[in-house]
Amino acid sequence: MKITYDLAGIVFCILALIFFVVPGPSVIFLLAALVCFSMNHEGAKKHLKIVQRLFKLGCEKLDRTFQK
Repeated sequence: MKITYDLAGIVFCILALIFFVVPGPSVIFLLAALVCFSMNHEGAKKHLKIVQRLFKLGCEKLDRTFQK
């Protein structure tokens, strides 16, 4: 099962690189890759928590911008 998560993470990383020119999908694929890698690797969990916090802050800032 560990290999399956790692292979899925690699596929998502490749998709993120392919869709790099379009910011939306590449971010989603990169986040999905971090989720897959965090299943087996402690370092990925640390990075996933950082990215989740940054996404939350970005969404809150965007919400405040649209509320004005």
